[in-house]
Amino acid sequence: IEKIDIGGISLIRAAAKNFKDCWIISNMEQYEDALSVLNSEEGATLEVRKRYALEAFDESSNYDTAIYRYFAGDSLDLKMSGRQKQGLRYGENPHQEAAYFGNLKDAFEQIHGKALSYNNLLDIDATVNLIREFDDTTIAIIKHNNACGLATRASLSEAWDAALAGDPVSAFGGVIAANRVVDKATAENMNTLFFEVLMAPGYDADALEILKSKKNRILLILKDYEVPSYNVRTVLNGTLVQERDKKFEGPADMETVTKVAPTAQQLEDLEFASKICKHTKSNTIVLAKGGQLLGSGTGQTSRVDALNQAVKKANRFGFDLNGAAMASDAFFPFPDCVEIADKAGITCVIQPGGSIRDKESIAYCDENGLAMVTTGVRHFKH
Repeated sequence: IEKIDIGGISLIRAAAKNFKDCWIISNMEQYEDALSVLNSEEGATLEVRKRYALEAFDESSNYDTAIYRYFAGDSLDLKMSGRQKQGLRYGENPHQEAAYFGNLKDAFEQIHGKALSYNNLLDIDATVNLIREFDDTTIAIIKHNNACGLATRASLSEAWDAALAGDPVSAFGGVIAANRVVDKATAENMNTLFFEVLMAPGYDADALEILKSKKNRILLILKDYEVPSYNVRTVLNGTLVQERDKKFEGPADMETVTKVAPTAQQLEDLEFASKICKHTKSNTIVLAKGGQLLGSGTGQTSRVDALNQAVKKANRFGFDLNGAAMASDAFFPFPDCVEIADKAGITCVIQPGGSIRDKESIAYCDENGLAMVTTGVRHFKH
Protein backbone atom coordinates (compact mmCIF):
# COMPACT_ATOMS: atom_id res chain seq x y z
CA ILE A 1 0.00 0.00 0.00
CA GLU A 2 2.86 2.36 0.87
CA LYS A 3 4.19 1.95 -2.69
CA ILE A 4 1.02 3.18 -4.39
CA ASP A 5 2.18 6.05 -6.59
CA ILE A 6 0.32 9.35 -6.26
CA GLY A 7 2.55 11.95 -7.91
CA GLY A 8 3.75 9.96 -10.91
CA ILE A 9 0.31 8.88 -12.04
CA SER A 10 -0.99 12.44 -11.54
CA LEU A 11 1.76 13.80 -13.79
CA ILE A 12 0.90 11.25 -16.48
CA ARG A 13 -2.79 12.20 -16.38
CA ALA A 14 -2.01 15.92 -16.39
CA ALA A 15 0.32 15.61 -19.39
CA ALA A 16 -2.18 13.46 -21.28
CA LYS A 17 -4.94 15.99 -20.59
CA ASN A 18 -2.75 18.71 -22.10
CA PHE A 19 -1.65 16.73 -25.15
CA LYS A 20 -2.16 19.77 -27.39
CA ASP A 21 0.79 21.45 -25.70
CA CYS A 22 2.96 18.52 -24.58
CA TRP A 23 3.92 14.97 -25.48
CA ILE A 24 3.56 12.25 -22.85
CA ILE A 25 5.63 9.06 -23.15
CA SER A 26 4.26 6.83 -20.40
CA ASN A 27 6.03 3.47 -20.77
CA MET A 28 9.29 2.01 -22.04
CA GLU A 29 7.58 0.09 -24.85
CA GLN A 30 7.02 3.45 -26.57
CA TYR A 31 10.70 4.43 -26.68
CA GLU A 32 11.49 2.92 -30.07
CA ASP A 33 8.44 4.46 -31.69
CA ALA A 34 9.14 7.81 -30.01
CA LEU A 35 12.69 7.88 -31.39
CA SER A 36 11.29 7.16 -34.83
CA VAL A 37 8.87 10.08 -34.43
CA LEU A 38 11.71 12.39 -33.37
CA ASN A 39 13.77 11.42 -36.40
CA SER A 40 10.88 11.91 -38.82
CA GLU A 41 10.26 15.08 -40.80
CA GLU A 42 6.82 15.64 -39.27
CA GLY A 43 7.92 15.11 -35.66
CA ALA A 44 5.42 14.84 -32.82
CA THR A 45 2.30 16.06 -34.58
CA LEU A 46 -0.99 16.69 -32.80
CA GLU A 47 -2.26 13.33 -34.04
CA VAL A 48 0.81 11.58 -32.62
CA ARG A 49 0.49 13.37 -29.27
CA LYS A 50 -3.20 12.44 -29.07
CA ARG A 51 -2.34 8.78 -29.70
CA TYR A 52 0.25 8.86 -26.93
CA ALA A 53 -2.25 10.59 -24.62
CA LEU A 54 -4.69 7.76 -25.23
CA GLU A 55 -2.02 5.23 -24.23
CA ALA A 56 -1.19 7.30 -21.16
CA PHE A 57 -4.80 7.25 -19.96
CA ASP A 58 -4.80 3.51 -20.64
CA GLU A 59 -1.70 3.24 -18.46
CA SER A 60 -3.27 5.18 -15.59
CA SER A 61 -6.52 3.23 -15.91
CA ASN A 62 -4.66 -0.09 -15.72
CA TYR A 63 -2.77 1.14 -12.67
CA ASP A 64 -5.92 2.14 -10.81
CA THR A 65 -7.61 -1.13 -11.76
CA ALA A 66 -4.66 -3.14 -10.42
CA ILE A 67 -4.97 -1.30 -7.09
CA TYR A 68 -8.72 -1.86 -7.00
CA ARG A 69 -8.34 -5.58 -7.69
CA TYR A 70 -5.74 -5.85 -4.93
CA PHE A 71 -8.17 -4.41 -2.40
CA ALA A 72 -11.15 -6.37 -3.79
CA GLY A 73 -9.32 -9.70 -3.40
CA ASP A 74 -11.42 -12.65 -4.55
CA SER A 75 -14.72 -10.76 -4.43
CA LEU A 76 -16.88 -10.84 -7.54
CA ASP A 77 -16.85 -7.04 -7.88
CA LEU A 78 -15.90 -6.55 -11.51
CA LYS A 79 -13.45 -3.94 -12.70
CA MET A 80 -11.33 -4.81 -15.71
CA SER A 81 -8.79 -2.86 -17.67
CA GLY A 82 -6.30 -4.12 -20.19
CA ARG A 83 -4.27 -3.24 -23.23
CA GLN A 84 -4.53 -5.34 -26.34
CA LYS A 85 -1.32 -7.36 -26.28
CA GLN A 86 -1.91 -9.50 -29.33
CA GLY A 87 -4.06 -9.19 -32.40
CA LEU A 88 -5.44 -12.50 -33.64
CA ARG A 89 -5.89 -13.68 -37.22
CA TYR A 90 -9.65 -13.77 -36.68
CA GLY A 91 -12.22 -14.89 -34.13
CA GLU A 92 -14.11 -18.13 -33.77
CA ASN A 93 -14.88 -17.83 -37.49
CA PRO A 94 -13.01 -15.98 -40.27
CA HIS A 95 -15.62 -13.21 -40.50
CA GLN A 96 -15.17 -12.26 -36.81
CA GLU A 97 -12.45 -9.90 -35.57
CA ALA A 98 -10.63 -10.89 -32.37
CA ALA A 99 -7.86 -9.83 -30.01
CA TYR A 100 -6.24 -11.06 -26.80
CA PHE A 101 -5.96 -8.79 -23.77
CA GLY A 102 -3.28 -9.86 -21.35
CA ASN A 103 0.33 -11.00 -21.37
CA LEU A 104 0.74 -14.43 -22.96
CA LYS A 105 4.47 -14.37 -22.16
CA ASP A 106 3.57 -14.98 -18.51
CA ALA A 107 1.72 -18.18 -19.47
CA PHE A 108 4.01 -19.73 -22.05
CA GLU A 109 6.84 -19.21 -24.52
CA GLN A 110 6.10 -19.92 -28.17
CA ILE A 111 9.19 -21.48 -29.72
CA HIS A 112 7.84 -22.54 -33.10
CA GLY A 113 4.91 -22.28 -35.47
CA LYS A 114 2.34 -19.90 -36.86
CA ALA A 115 0.54 -17.13 -35.00
CA LEU A 116 -1.99 -18.25 -32.41
CA SER A 117 -5.68 -18.03 -33.24
CA TYR A 118 -8.73 -17.32 -31.08
CA ASN A 119 -9.71 -21.01 -31.17
CA ASN A 120 -6.14 -22.06 -30.37
CA LEU A 121 -6.23 -19.97 -27.20
CA LEU A 122 -9.59 -21.39 -26.11
CA ASP A 123 -8.30 -24.94 -26.55
CA ILE A 124 -4.96 -24.13 -24.90
CA ASP A 125 -6.80 -22.77 -21.86
CA ALA A 126 -9.02 -25.86 -21.64
CA THR A 127 -6.03 -28.17 -22.04
CA VAL A 128 -3.94 -26.45 -19.37
CA ASN A 129 -6.82 -26.49 -16.89
CA LEU A 130 -7.26 -30.22 -17.47
CA ILE A 131 -3.60 -31.32 -17.44
CA ARG A 132 -3.02 -29.45 -14.17
CA GLU A 133 -5.33 -31.93 -12.44
CA PHE A 134 -2.76 -34.73 -12.91
CA ASP A 135 0.54 -35.22 -11.09
CA ASP A 136 1.68 -38.48 -12.71
CA THR A 137 3.08 -38.63 -16.26
CA THR A 138 0.11 -37.62 -18.40
CA ILE A 139 -0.80 -36.53 -21.91
CA ALA A 140 -4.10 -34.86 -22.80
CA ILE A 141 -5.52 -34.31 -26.28
CA ILE A 142 -8.23 -31.65 -26.62
CA LYS A 143 -10.60 -30.89 -29.47
CA HIS A 144 -13.10 -28.03 -29.24
CA ASN A 145 -12.49 -27.68 -25.47
CA ASN A 146 -13.20 -31.37 -24.73
CA ALA A 147 -10.77 -34.20 -24.05
CA CYS A 148 -10.77 -36.79 -26.83
CA GLY A 149 -7.75 -38.59 -25.40
CA LEU A 150 -6.03 -38.67 -22.02
CA ALA A 151 -3.81 -41.20 -20.32
CA THR A 152 -1.40 -41.57 -17.42
CA ARG A 153 1.46 -44.02 -17.81
CA ALA A 154 4.97 -44.81 -16.54
CA SER A 155 6.60 -43.07 -19.52
CA LEU A 156 5.52 -40.16 -21.69
CA SER A 157 5.73 -42.26 -24.84
CA GLU A 158 3.35 -44.83 -23.35
CA ALA A 159 1.02 -42.04 -22.20
CA TRP A 160 0.93 -40.68 -25.76
CA ASP A 161 0.08 -44.06 -27.28
CA ALA A 162 -2.71 -44.62 -24.74
CA ALA A 163 -4.11 -41.09 -25.07
CA LEU A 164 -4.18 -41.27 -28.87
CA ALA A 165 -5.88 -44.67 -28.76
CA GLY A 166 -8.81 -43.04 -26.95
CA ASP A 167 -9.97 -41.39 -30.17
CA PRO A 168 -7.39 -41.24 -32.99
CA VAL A 169 -9.98 -39.72 -35.33
CA SER A 170 -10.87 -36.69 -33.20
CA ALA A 171 -7.21 -36.17 -32.26
CA PHE A 172 -6.52 -34.98 -35.81
CA GLY A 173 -6.00 -31.21 -35.65
CA GLY A 174 -6.20 -31.18 -31.86
CA VAL A 175 -4.30 -29.45 -29.07
CA ILE A 176 -1.96 -31.57 -26.96
CA ALA A 177 -0.45 -31.08 -23.51
CA ALA A 178 2.21 -33.10 -21.71
CA ASN A 179 3.16 -32.56 -18.07
CA ARG A 180 6.70 -33.86 -18.59
CA VAL A 181 9.59 -32.83 -20.86
CA VAL A 182 8.96 -34.30 -24.32
CA ASP A 183 11.64 -36.83 -25.29
CA LYS A 184 12.71 -38.15 -28.69
CA ALA A 185 10.63 -41.36 -28.56
CA THR A 186 7.46 -39.42 -27.77
CA ALA A 187 8.20 -36.81 -30.42
CA GLU A 188 8.68 -39.50 -33.08
CA ASN A 189 5.28 -41.00 -32.28
CA MET A 190 3.59 -37.60 -32.14
CA ASN A 191 5.08 -36.55 -35.45
CA THR A 192 2.92 -39.03 -37.35
CA LEU A 193 -0.21 -37.03 -36.44
CA PHE A 194 -1.32 -33.63 -37.66
CA PHE A 195 -2.05 -31.42 -34.65
CA GLU A 196 -2.32 -27.68 -34.11
CA VAL A 197 -0.57 -27.11 -30.79
CA LEU A 198 1.73 -28.98 -28.41
CA MET A 199 2.56 -27.62 -24.98
CA ALA A 200 4.93 -29.05 -22.38
CA PRO A 201 7.28 -27.87 -19.62
CA GLY A 202 10.17 -28.46 -22.04
CA TYR A 203 11.59 -30.46 -24.94
CA ASP A 204 14.76 -32.48 -25.42
CA ALA A 205 16.91 -31.08 -28.24
CA ASP A 206 16.42 -34.10 -30.53
CA ALA A 207 12.67 -34.08 -29.83
CA LEU A 208 12.48 -30.43 -30.78
CA GLU A 209 14.27 -31.08 -34.06
CA ILE A 210 11.65 -33.70 -34.97
CA LEU A 211 8.67 -31.60 -33.93
CA LYS A 212 9.88 -28.51 -35.81
CA SER A 213 9.75 -30.44 -39.09
CA LYS A 214 6.22 -29.03 -39.61
CA LYS A 215 6.65 -25.27 -40.06
CA ASN A 216 3.15 -24.26 -38.91
CA ARG A 217 2.99 -26.55 -35.88
CA ILE A 218 2.72 -24.45 -32.72
CA LEU A 219 5.12 -25.50 -29.93
CA LEU A 220 4.81 -23.91 -26.51
CA ILE A 221 6.81 -24.14 -23.30
CA LEU A 222 4.32 -23.89 -20.44
CA LYS A 223 5.06 -21.72 -17.44
CA ASP A 224 3.64 -22.02 -13.95
CA TYR A 225 1.34 -19.00 -14.20
CA GLU A 226 -1.48 -18.01 -11.87
CA VAL A 227 -4.94 -18.71 -13.25
CA PRO A 228 -7.58 -15.98 -12.66
CA SER A 229 -9.85 -16.81 -9.74
CA TYR A 230 -13.03 -15.99 -11.68
CA ASN A 231 -14.69 -16.59 -15.07
CA VAL A 232 -16.17 -13.74 -17.09
CA ARG A 233 -18.49 -13.83 -20.09
CA THR A 234 -20.86 -11.35 -21.71
CA VAL A 235 -24.56 -12.19 -21.91
CA LEU A 236 -27.58 -10.17 -23.02
CA ASN A 237 -26.75 -6.54 -22.24
CA GLY A 238 -24.36 -7.24 -19.37
CA THR A 239 -21.64 -9.45 -17.95
CA LEU A 240 -21.69 -12.66 -15.93
CA VAL A 241 -18.96 -13.25 -13.35
CA GLN A 242 -18.47 -16.38 -11.30
CA GLU A 243 -15.85 -17.97 -9.10
CA ARG A 244 -13.74 -20.49 -11.02
CA ASP A 245 -14.59 -24.14 -10.33
CA LYS A 246 -11.62 -25.08 -8.14
CA LYS A 247 -13.40 -27.89 -6.32
CA PHE A 248 -12.21 -31.44 -6.74
CA GLU A 249 -13.27 -34.57 -4.90
CA GLY A 250 -10.70 -37.21 -3.99
CA PRO A 251 -11.38 -40.59 -2.36
CA ALA A 252 -11.90 -38.91 1.02
CA ASP A 253 -14.84 -36.98 -0.46
CA MET A 254 -16.51 -40.04 -1.97
CA GLU A 255 -19.38 -41.56 -0.03
CA THR A 256 -20.18 -45.18 -0.85
CA VAL A 257 -23.96 -45.50 -1.16
CA THR A 258 -24.18 -49.11 -2.37
CA LYS A 259 -23.73 -52.44 -0.64
CA VAL A 260 -20.62 -53.09 -2.72
CA ALA A 261 -17.76 -50.72 -1.96
CA PRO A 262 -15.30 -49.79 -4.72
CA THR A 263 -11.89 -51.45 -4.62
CA ALA A 264 -8.68 -49.42 -4.36
CA GLN A 265 -8.22 -49.68 -8.14
CA GLN A 266 -11.81 -48.64 -8.77
CA LEU A 267 -11.34 -45.59 -6.54
CA GLU A 268 -8.35 -44.59 -8.67
CA ASP A 269 -10.38 -45.05 -11.84
CA LEU A 270 -13.30 -43.06 -10.42
CA GLU A 271 -11.03 -40.19 -9.41
CA PHE A 272 -9.35 -40.24 -12.84
CA ALA A 273 -12.69 -40.20 -14.69
CA SER A 274 -14.06 -37.48 -12.42
CA LYS A 275 -11.12 -35.17 -13.15
CA ILE A 276 -11.82 -35.41 -16.88
CA CYS A 277 -15.57 -35.06 -16.34
CA LYS A 278 -15.11 -31.75 -14.52
CA HIS A 279 -13.45 -30.23 -17.61
CA THR A 280 -15.89 -31.60 -20.22
CA LYS A 281 -18.93 -29.81 -21.63
CA SER A 282 -22.26 -30.73 -20.03
CA ASN A 283 -24.13 -32.98 -20.13
CA THR A 284 -21.24 -35.37 -19.96
CA ILE A 285 -20.42 -38.95 -19.09
CA VAL A 286 -16.80 -40.12 -18.94
CA LEU A 287 -15.66 -43.75 -19.06
CA ALA A 288 -12.17 -44.70 -17.91
CA LYS A 289 -10.08 -47.61 -16.74
CA GLY A 290 -6.45 -48.06 -15.73
CA GLY A 291 -5.48 -44.43 -16.17
CA GLN A 292 -6.95 -44.12 -19.66
CA LEU A 293 -9.94 -42.28 -21.11
CA LEU A 294 -12.00 -44.90 -22.94
CA GLY A 295 -14.89 -42.78 -24.14
CA SER A 296 -16.90 -39.68 -23.33
CA GLY A 297 -20.25 -38.22 -24.21
CA THR A 298 -19.95 -34.44 -24.41
CA GLY A 299 -22.37 -31.54 -24.63
CA GLN A 300 -25.47 -33.70 -24.85
CA THR A 301 -28.97 -32.51 -23.99
CA SER A 302 -29.72 -35.66 -21.99
CA ARG A 303 -27.57 -37.79 -19.71
CA VAL A 304 -28.69 -40.98 -21.46
CA ASP A 305 -27.51 -39.59 -24.80
CA ALA A 306 -24.16 -38.70 -23.23
CA LEU A 307 -23.74 -42.25 -21.90
CA ASN A 308 -24.78 -43.86 -25.17
CA GLN A 309 -22.29 -41.68 -27.02
CA ALA A 310 -19.50 -42.61 -24.58
CA VAL A 311 -20.22 -46.35 -24.85
CA LYS A 312 -20.46 -46.18 -28.63
CA LYS A 313 -17.14 -44.36 -28.88
CA ALA A 314 -15.38 -46.81 -26.56
CA ASN A 315 -16.71 -49.74 -28.57
CA ARG A 316 -15.74 -48.09 -31.85
CA PHE A 317 -12.10 -47.94 -30.83
CA GLY A 318 -12.01 -51.47 -29.46
CA PHE A 319 -12.03 -50.90 -25.71
CA ASP A 320 -13.25 -53.53 -23.28
CA LEU A 321 -15.61 -51.76 -20.87
CA ASN A 322 -15.77 -54.68 -18.46
CA GLY A 323 -14.62 -53.30 -15.12
CA ALA A 324 -14.59 -49.68 -16.34
CA ALA A 325 -15.54 -46.65 -14.24
CA MET A 326 -18.23 -44.12 -15.12
CA ALA A 327 -18.28 -40.46 -14.03
CA SER A 328 -21.23 -38.11 -14.42
CA ASP A 329 -21.05 -34.33 -14.02
CA ALA A 330 -24.54 -34.23 -12.46
CA PHE A 331 -27.01 -36.59 -10.81
CA PHE A 332 -28.98 -39.30 -12.61
CA PRO A 333 -32.62 -38.21 -12.92
CA PHE A 334 -33.65 -41.83 -13.59
CA PRO A 335 -32.03 -45.25 -13.13
CA ASP A 336 -31.71 -45.76 -16.90
CA CYS A 337 -28.06 -44.65 -16.96
CA VAL A 338 -26.88 -47.24 -14.45
CA GLU A 339 -28.85 -49.90 -16.32
CA ILE A 340 -27.11 -49.02 -19.60
CA ALA A 341 -23.75 -48.85 -17.82
CA ASP A 342 -24.26 -52.28 -16.27
CA LYS A 343 -25.12 -53.85 -19.62
CA ALA A 344 -21.96 -52.30 -21.11
CA GLY A 345 -19.79 -53.94 -18.43
CA ILE A 346 -19.16 -50.90 -16.22
CA THR A 347 -18.77 -51.85 -12.56
CA CYS A 348 -18.37 -48.59 -10.62
CA VAL A 349 -19.97 -45.15 -10.78
CA ILE A 350 -19.26 -41.69 -9.40
CA GLN A 351 -21.88 -38.94 -9.42
CA PRO A 352 -22.91 -35.96 -7.28
CA GLY A 353 -26.18 -37.47 -6.07
CA GLY A 354 -29.17 -35.39 -5.06
CA SER A 355 -31.85 -36.70 -7.40
CA ILE A 356 -35.26 -37.51 -5.93
CA ARG A 357 -34.81 -40.88 -7.66
CA ASP A 358 -31.34 -41.62 -6.25
CA LYS A 359 -32.74 -44.61 -4.40
CA GLU A 360 -33.84 -46.22 -7.67
CA SER A 361 -30.35 -45.93 -9.18
CA ILE A 362 -28.76 -47.20 -5.97
CA ALA A 363 -31.22 -50.10 -5.77
CA TYR A 364 -30.36 -51.17 -9.32
CA CYS A 365 -26.65 -51.08 -8.47
CA ASP A 366 -27.25 -53.19 -5.36
CA GLU A 367 -29.25 -55.76 -7.30
CA ASN A 368 -26.56 -56.06 -9.96
CA GLY A 369 -23.34 -55.73 -7.96
CA LEU A 370 -22.23 -52.26 -9.04
CA ALA A 371 -20.39 -49.91 -6.69
CA MET A 372 -21.54 -46.31 -6.54
CA VAL A 373 -20.10 -43.30 -4.75
CA THR A 374 -21.55 -39.80 -4.46
CA THR A 375 -19.67 -36.55 -3.90
CA GLY A 376 -22.35 -33.94 -3.31
CA VAL A 377 -20.62 -31.67 -5.85
CA ARG A 378 -21.94 -30.96 -9.34
CA HIS A 379 -19.60 -29.92 -12.18
CA PHE A 380 -21.74 -28.40 -14.91
CA LYS A 381 -19.71 -26.76 -17.68
CA HIS A 382 -21.44 -24.68 -20.36
